[in-house]
Amino acid sequence: MVKTALIVDDSLTFRQMVALALTDAQFAVLEAANGQEALDKLAGARVDIIISDVNMPVMDGLTFVKQARMRPQTKTTPILMLTTESQVEMKQQGKAAGATGWIVKPFKAAQLVQVVRDLLP
Repeated sequence: MVKTALIVDDSLTFRQMVALALTDAQFAVLEAANGQEALDKLAGARVDIIISDVNMPVMDGLTFVKQARMRPQTKTTPILMLTTESQVEMKQQGKAAGATGWIVKPFKAAQLVQVVRDLLP
């Protein structure tokens, strides 16, 4: 069965880069430009993993993670933060919010795909 990933990033370029890496690895991909748009998409879709930036307009990534964790359908869904933020304090905030993992941009496509596969059952 094909796994579905939701990519949440305000940068169209980064969404496209992540989408390309994942579609090449046989994933279906949904995209959202911010946390609120992602929550709206989650209302009508089942996803196997979420990959989110931290710094976005409308709703930032950490707020999005907290909101997603309150929903029954995404309570245990792996959420990988893909961001330029590398400070230990920010990573701790991400973990406290419910993030499963953290990758700092720039990233290598093969590394991202491997982490995604490792996080999925």
